Amino acid sequence: MTKLSGDEPSETCRLQQPVKLQPSWEENNLPEDELNFRNLTMDQASLEVHAPRDRWNLIYIVFLVHGIGTLTPWNMFITAEKYFTTYKLSQDYIGYVFPYVSSFIQILTFCSQVPNVAFNWLNIFVQIGGGELTTRIVYSIGTVVVCFLITVFLAMIDTASWPETFFWITMICVVVLNMANGVYQNTVFGMAAKLPGKYTGAIILGNNISGTFVSLMSMLTIYVSNDQRMAAIYYFITALFVLFVCFDTYFALPLNRYYRHHDLKAKKLALEQKNGIGGTEKVPYLKVMNQCKLQLYNVFSVLFVTLCAFPSIQGSVQPNDSNFFLKQPYFTQVTCFLTFNLFSMIGSLVATMIQWPKPKYIWIPITLRLLYLPYYLFSNYQVNEKTRVLPVYFNDDLTYWIVSMTFALSSGYFTSLAMMFTPQSAEPKYASTAGMLGGAFLITGIFSGILVSFIWPWAVTHIGY
Repeated sequence: MTKLSGDEPSETCRLQQPVKLQPSWEENNLPEDELNFRNLTMDQASLEVHAPRDRWNLIYIVFLVHGIGTLTPWNMFITAEKYFTTYKLSQDYIGYVFPYVSSFIQILTFCSQVPNVAFNWLNIFVQIGGGELTTRIVYSIGTVVVCFLITVFLAMIDTASWPETFFWITMICVVVLNMANGVYQNTVFGMAAKLPGKYTGAIILGNNISGTFVSLMSMLTIYVSNDQRMAAIYYFITALFVLFVCFDTYFALPLNRYYRHHDLKAKKLALEQKNGIGGTEKVPYLKVMNQCKLQLYNVFSVLFVTLCAFPSIQGSVQPNDSNFFLKQPYFTQVTCFLTFNLFSMIGSLVATMIQWPKPKYIWIPITLRLLYLPYYLFSNYQVNEKTRVLPVYFNDDLTYWIVSMTFALSSGYFTSLAMMFTPQSAEPKYASTAGMLGGAFLITGIFSGILVSFIWPWAVTHIGY
């Protein structure tokens, strides 16, 4: 037998010695059972045990930015309507009356909202772009960027000799862009659902900021350049900048310990569920929908009522009092667009600080918002070149403006609350799916409200007594 030296431990002694952890872990003095995570790195295990803080609200700001980014494409094209109808497709530019100019906004809305709704729902049931939620964002943002690059290129070149081709290329871009944006928007809500409710509220706040941002950028680009072509180029390049910021912040998310902590918790819940049932169960969509059906109704109802009136009715309400300090065109710009964007943004911001009423009772004030529709219909809503036969009962301009403030404030506030409550209504392991369902009902409410809004011009010009 070989004699061992005094300072050389035997193999048996070495096996009996406790395993030394890295210094950072030893300083934590964690219990052994908390460190015994299978298939987890030490850093991941630490994240499971110790919940980090969202320092400087970085993750909140990231989801706020993505909220801006998800609605920027829609807002950009809607706000740029005059660029298409009075420049690229105008009689002065192409030499004849283009057949689709009068219905351009309706065609644009159809090409935007139908694929957006379809792919919002499809993204829930089909893993478009892969199983990872964040992976889908890379593909969807990339597609939207390509569509905007094509739009900028079309703005730079002379299309007077082929307006039909320009029109249909633009509409194809809008369709493809909104297919990708449907996936993007729905996925962002799924990601935020892994975190506390205020992060879903951040997306809604970003959505509302987007309208204000796009409106200001539209006015700024027109101010910077009187040339409609150059103004459009600056305008659409701004959208690219916003999307690139969204793209970059996506890559920053996995680097943040606060986000990784909640991401790991969500993955662990999913893994435990999969292992517990042999890895064969699929997500019970009907069960999840049943668990959060009240909040899904709330999400749909808020956006449905909002889009029934804004901007279809509000944008055509005319002042009654000639002495009112706001005259056209400022009356509509202020009481409709500026008021709605500003107060809905304030409503979303308030919802991150105050959550009232409780999830069980929020449906009551949301349902009461239906009363806004008859109020607006019986205001001085006028249809161009048609005679209104429905009587006007509400003709005080200041009261109308105050009501519009409450309409916008309640829209932003209740949309944020309902979207925050939706993931909380489902089991934690299904929170991400519930968040995506909330996003799908949100865009479905928007689409349904827009469809119903086409009835109002006929109603006020044919229904009277």
